[in-house]
Amino acid sequence: SNEYFALKVREREDEGKYAELVLNKQLDHESESTFSLIFMAMDGGKPPKTGTTKIWITVIDVNDNSPVFTQKTYTVTLRENAPSGSLVIQVKATDKDAGSNGQISYGFRNIPEHARHKFTLDSQNGKIAVKEALDFEETEKYVMTVEARDGGGVATQCNVEIKLIDENDNAPEVILVSLSSPVPEDSKAGTLVAFINVKDLDSGDNGEITCHLTSGMPFKIVSTNNDFYKLLTDGPLDRECSPEYNITITATDKGTPALSTEKTISLRISDINDNFPTFEKSSYNAYVSENNPAGSSIFRVRASDPDLEHNAQITYSLLRSNIQELPLSSYLSINSETGIIYAQRSFDYEQCREFQVEVRAQDGGSPPLSSTATVKVFILDQNDKSPQILYPSQGAEGSALFEMVPRSAEEGYLVTKVVAVDADSGHNAWLSYHLVQATEPGLFTIGVHNGEIRTSRTFLERDALKQKLVILVKDNGQPPLSSTVSLNLVFAENFQEALPEINSHSRDPEYQSDLQFYLVLALALISFLFLLTVILAILTKLRRTGSPKFLQCFGPVPHSNNAVLFPPNYEEGTLPYSYQLCLSSESRIQEFSFPAPSVQNAENIVCNQMSDVLLTADQGNALNIGLDKANMVSFYYNTIIYF
Repeated sequence: SNEYFALKVREREDEGKYAELVLNKQLDHESESTFSLIFMAMDGGKPPKTGTTKIWITVIDVNDNSPVFTQKTYTVTLRENAPSGSLVIQVKATDKDAGSNGQISYGFRNIPEHARHKFTLDSQNGKIAVKEALDFEETEKYVMTVEARDGGGVATQCNVEIKLIDENDNAPEVILVSLSSPVPEDSKAGTLVAFINVKDLDSGDNGEITCHLTSGMPFKIVSTNNDFYKLLTDGPLDRECSPEYNITITATDKGTPALSTEKTISLRISDINDNFPTFEKSSYNAYVSENNPAGSSIFRVRASDPDLEHNAQITYSLLRSNIQELPLSSYLSINSETGIIYAQRSFDYEQCREFQVEVRAQDGGSPPLSSTATVKVFILDQNDKSPQILYPSQGAEGSALFEMVPRSAEEGYLVTKVVAVDADSGHNAWLSYHLVQATEPGLFTIGVHNGEIRTSRTFLERDALKQKLVILVKDNGQPPLSSTVSLNLVFAENFQEALPEINSHSRDPEYQSDLQFYLVLALALISFLFLLTVILAILTKLRRTGSPKFLQCFGPVPHSNNAVLFPPNYEEGTLPYSYQLCLSSESRIQEFSFPAPSVQNAENIVCNQMSDVLLTADQGNALNIGLDKANMVSFYYNTIIYF
């Protein structure tokens, strides 16, 4: 018996029989692919005889079964850092068919393009592997369709979902949204410097970020919300100490291992005028040699200001000094830009040895800041003053000054002493005395350091009674300066004995001629200056009145009440001649009148002038030289009349 097959006996027309094996139920190759049947024929005899035969039936497969996946949807999780070629999942489909109908091949259907590049599918075994590196931040999940197709073309599909597990493979990203640069150095604490956005493409703890700054900087970073941070000042700023800051912001996530990113922001500090100009010293000493040329530079002051640009532009000026006689500007000037101090005049050590001046340095800020320094100017002495001989007087030779020496004077007798001073100082004022000329060399000696003139031997009969000495006084400067003085000595025991020698010297024709020449020259010069003064006064008056009218006057003009004498302090008899001037009636001064001299006045003038000629001795004795008074008065008066 068999449920699939049945045997039906058919009779033929010739009464023959035949059997048909009839398919009673649809065969299923997948259930039973072969059948073994025993076919038996039995006759009608007794005992019946049988005959058997074996029938083998092979069920030929047809493609009546579709491939079947083990799962309708495959879900798998995969780390995003899975290496290329690693197995993701293997899909499995079966087909009950046999032969080629049961041979299955796999393939992607309706897969996104980005997924096609990331995964591969083995068509024979259904293994899905990583083709390229995966990135959770790019795609968190991949959904794809896998098709299983048998050899007969029947296909079945399933879904594959690949979920990526995030790895901490992305460092935080720091984005500078805004920056205020430069920042004034006087900014208060809490001033906003920059606005920063910090983000991490990772998720979970891998995407949680904390930020901090490099320590030791006057800044802080504060979180706001939505991954935004503010960079604020957290202390005083000083551009002079740190003109620029490189602020490093470190953003670190909470992944394992943690990743961090550093962002450096360059921040400049702008200058404000918060620094005073500073001199190198609070007090300077400047040394200037006297007789310096006017306008020469004598010193330079320097001040520095750590500020920038106009805040550091220093202007120099002179404030005040301890000089009271003249304005400071007549002594010194300063270059406002370079600080070079110039002398406005030639200094004289003998008049001013030192003075000090206050210098101000002011910057160009707003408001400006300034500081001062003191410059002490020391005048260095130069050997510019010749020794000045106090005794005997410089006019000793012209006025016939004599010293009397006893003929009985012994060796070493102190004749007189030359007294000299030098206005210089130091070595320049060290004086030495030298005897450069003498009537009798060897008769007198002079002390090199004290100027004492002494006899070096006793007086001899062959020696001249009158001796003339020329003394040189020399200082110790470089080069040395010197002065000379002549001294006339008379060897006599008393004044009456020395008088003839003195008178013979005073009547020297050469001496008389020189005296007369100087008198005439002085008188001519005084007269010329007086005439020039009167003419200038007249011209000035005429210029003021506009249209002068001259009045011609001849002869002497009598004095009136309206007459004005010129000059006001004029004393009658001062000048031995007179002038008469007549001016316009419009002038306030209508007359100038000077009285004419008399002979008696002229005599008085000459006598007064000649009485100044003296002779002094070492103990203060003075010898007046007697002159021919009448002759001198006559000469003086005749000269006046002629002029």
